[in-house]
Amino acid sequence: MSNRHEEPVLVTRSTMPPLEEYVELLKPIWDSAWLTNMGAYHEAFKEQLKTRFKAENLELFVNGHMALELTLQALELSGEVITTPFSFASTTHAIVRNGLTPVFCDINDRDYTMDVDQIESRITERTSAIVPVHVYGNLCDVDGIQRLADKYGLKVIYDAAHAFGEERDGVGVGQFGDASMFSFHATKVFHSIEGGAVVFRDRGLADRLYQLKNFGITGYESVEYVGANGKMNEFQAAMGLCNLRHVDEAIARRKALTERYREQLSGVEGIRLCPEDPRVRSNYAYMPVVFDGYGADRDTIFAALKEHNIFARKYFYPCINSYECYRDRFDDSETPVAKRIASQVLTLPLYPDLPEDVVDEICQVILQFR
Repeated sequence: MSNRHEEPVLVTRSTMPPLEEYVELLKPIWDSAWLTNMGAYHEAFKEQLKTRFKAENLELFVNGHMALELTLQALELSGEVITTPFSFASTTHAIVRNGLTPVFCDINDRDYTMDVDQIESRITERTSAIVPVHVYGNLCDVDGIQRLADKYGLKVIYDAAHAFGEERDGVGVGQFGDASMFSFHATKVFHSIEGGAVVFRDRGLADRLYQLKNFGITGYESVEYVGANGKMNEFQAAMGLCNLRHVDEAIARRKALTERYREQLSGVEGIRLCPEDPRVRSNYAYMPVVFDGYGADRDTIFAALKEHNIFARKYFYPCINSYECYRDRFDDSETPVAKRIASQVLTLPLYPDLPEDVVDEICQVILQFR
């Protein structure tokens, strides 16, 4: 086994386009001095993403969180929103910051998305929407969720931050539900430095989303809504346009590295990997491993990798319903599967520039505890 790395191996590393490509795109920004407020690159990026996502309706935002928060506002929801505690903080924060009450539904033990069998018991007369999460790029049971939404007249807004470009049976993931939020944060499969987008079903939402991300301004001298500054700038859009040229190559590399991990870790007693869905065109966003009855627990594995200057991530840990800011409002024992998986899961380093021999080393560190 190799010695400690001089440079840290992080769980992710931003994928960068060739510098000269990005610099070339910056020249027109200098010439025009149009830096933000829906400029030429913003509009070009938007159109290319619509094609990529097979989406008729799409709006860009400064980041994924603002995209989700303002979408919930645009839908004029009220009361309670059913969501999952097994996600990044943004999902629930967006709900709470809209004055809505999150109601946590447990996850299933297979792919860690919302357990559809438990949703109905959490629906009340105050429920207005469901906000599920495609965890690690594992798609939710979109059909089961939609059946319940139709039965009770609920909106469905997917947190698709992990699901860039994924499809199920040839259908873009953004086509499910009423809306889907995508994150283009620097750590994601695809990024625009920071950034986000919402794909939505109702064309009538387009103006409202545009207005809300621009302070609620509806006319030259008219401000009708309490909006925010959620606009994507031209430098972000330029990075997005550059990265779109290379994202398929990056995903192919992620796939190869994922397969290398799977070759070594599959079938090991006490190690659980997410099942692969043959219907889904994956983006290979993350490499989650659950240690359940293995020769060492998750925290021991984490520490052993750290000794080699390799930094995996306890993602997601802790569950949202045990955060300090929510601890007095919710009881994480009510979502026992999420609580257990959060204590067992580790996402391993995965990014296109990751050398294959480092993948092998990571697996060796893990497998020494068999």
